[in-house]
Amino acid sequence: MSTETVTPTANFLRTIVSDDLASGKHQTVVTRFPPEPNGYLHIGHAKSICLNFGLARDFGGQCHLRFDDTNPVKEETEYIESIKESVRWLGFDWGEHLYHASEYFEQLYQWAEYLIQQGKAYVDELTPEQMKEYRGTLTEPGKDSPFRSRTVEENLDQFRRMRAGEFPDGMKVLRARIDMASPNMNLRDPVLYRILHTSHPHVGDAWCIYPMYDFTHGQSDAIEGITHSICTLEFESHRPLYEWFLDNLPVPAKPRQYEFARLNLSYTVMSKRKLQELVQTGLVNGWDDPRMPTIMGLKRRGFTPAAIRTFCDRIGVGRSDAWIGYELLEDCVRNDLNENALRAMAVLHPIKLIIDNYPEDQVDQFEVANHPSKPELGVRKLPFSKEILIDADDFMENPSKGFHRLTIGGEVKLKYAYVVKCTGMVKDEHGRVVELHADYDPGSTNGPMTSDGRKIKGVIHWLSARHAATVEARLFDRLFSDANPDRGGADYKQFLNPESLQTLPQCRVEASLLDAAPGQSFQFERLGYFCADQKDSQPGKPVFNRVVTLRDTWGAKN
Repeated sequence: MSTETVTPTANFLRTIVSDDLASGKHQTVVTRFPPEPNGYLHIGHAKSICLNFGLARDFGGQCHLRFDDTNPVKEETEYIESIKESVRWLGFDWGEHLYHASEYFEQLYQWAEYLIQQGKAYVDELTPEQMKEYRGTLTEPGKDSPFRSRTVEENLDQFRRMRAGEFPDGMKVLRARIDMASPNMNLRDPVLYRILHTSHPHVGDAWCIYPMYDFTHGQSDAIEGITHSICTLEFESHRPLYEWFLDNLPVPAKPRQYEFARLNLSYTVMSKRKLQELVQTGLVNGWDDPRMPTIMGLKRRGFTPAAIRTFCDRIGVGRSDAWIGYELLEDCVRNDLNENALRAMAVLHPIKLIIDNYPEDQVDQFEVANHPSKPELGVRKLPFSKEILIDADDFMENPSKGFHRLTIGGEVKLKYAYVVKCTGMVKDEHGRVVELHADYDPGSTNGPMTSDGRKIKGVIHWLSARHAATVEARLFDRLFSDANPDRGGADYKQFLNPESLQTLPQCRVEASLLDAAPGQSFQFERLGYFCADQKDSQPGKPVFNRVVTLRDTWGAKN
C-alpha cells in the first residue's frame, strides 16, 4: 500500500470510519476494491481505488483486492493482470490480501442450499422472457412463478442436479423467495444462480453453475471481515438485498454498505461495455490506447500516478452525481509534469532556416538548464549551426495582427541563442514555403535584446539541422468532441473526434532524446509535455506521445 505523506480531503466516508473507530464499533478498518475482471479499469475505478486503499492507509487498516469473478463468459486472465498492474501503478498494494470470489464458491453453494432448506429459495424454470413479464413494473407488482411453490426437497434435488451438470444453459435458475410485490425491484425474487457450462479463468471446470453478483458480494465481504463496503450510488437500491442475504444466512460478520457518487468525466464514456466496443470494432488501438480513459491508457499516454491521485483527491467524495471537466484531469498532470519533467527542444513541423551571415563551419554550444527551477538536475549543451530548424507555425508570410514570431523583414529571438532577422524565403512548385533565410546578430545572446539595445518581442524554439535526431510524435487529443457523448438515446460513436490522433513521423528533437527510456517524460519547450511510448518505443528509436499541451487549448477551440 502507498506510504506517501498526504493530507486527504475530508468527506462523509472518512467521518463514518473515524466515528466507528472512535466508538469502538470496529477495532480496525477493512475495506476492499472488488473489480469484475471483464475489462481494463478506467479513471472512474481510480477514484474507487484511491478511496478504498486511501481510507485503509490513513486509518491504519487494510484494503483487500478481490476479483468478483462470477461471470466466466466475460472474464479473462488478461483483465486480471491489467487490474493488478493498474492498482500497483497508482501506488497501492494489497499485500497478502488478494482474493477471488470464486474461492468462496463452495461456501456460497452451501449457503444457497441453506436458503432452500429455510424455504427462502427455489429453482425456477421460467424463460427469461417469462421472468421479465412476471416481474412486473415500477408501478405494478409482479406475480409469483408457478415454480415458486416447489417443496424444499424438490428444490434441493433440482439444485443439486443443476450443480451436477444435468441441465443445459439457461434451463433453470435458483431464485430467492422474498416479495414479488416489493416496490424495490431488486427484492422481487432475484436470481441467485444460473447454469453456465463454461470454463472459469481461476477455478477451471470445477463448476457449471455460477452465483450472481448480488448473491456473492455481501457474503464475500462477510467472509473477509470487511467493515466498510463502499460502492457507487447505482448500488444503493441493491443495499436492502445485500442486507437481506446477511440477515438470512449464518454469515460470520455483517458488514455495512455505503454508497458514493461515481465519477462522470466530460469527453469520455465510462461504460466498460462501450469501451470494449471501441476496442473490438477497431475504433481505438486496444484497451491501452492513449486516448482511452483506462488507467493503462492514461499511463501509456504519460499521465503520472501522482497526477491521478491528486485528481481523485480534488474531485472529492460525495453523494450527489456531478460532471467533472476533463480539463481538471489535464491540469493535474500538467502541474505534476511542470514540476518534474526535464526540458528539451523539439520541432514538430520542421522548416529549414539558413543563417546566411553565420560562418559555414562554426558550431556554437549554448549551455541550458535541464529544469529552470531545479539546478540539481544539471545542464546540457545545445549546438547551433548555420542551418537550423524552426517550427513552420512560427513563420507567417502575411502576418496577422499580434503575430510576434518570424516574418519577412521581422526579427525574433531564438531561445537561448541569437536574434535573427528573416531576409527571404524559398517556395516549391506548389507555392509552399520550404526554406527561409535570415541574418543573425552576433552580439544578441544575452536575453531578448539586439546588440544595439532593441528589445525583441517574439521568442521561438529551434534545433541545429545537422545535430537533430528524427523521431515520430503522436499528438493526442480528447477521444470525443462532445462533452457528454453518452447522453441518453444518442449513439456515442457519432461524437468520436476525428482529430484525436495526429501522427508526425518526421519530428526533430535533441539527439540525446534518442536514449529516452520508455515512459520518460519531457517538456518540449513551447509545445507541451511528451512521454516516450511504453509499447512502441525501441532502443534508440523512441516514439513520443503528447501527454498534454502547456495550457488548456481545448476551451479556446470550442
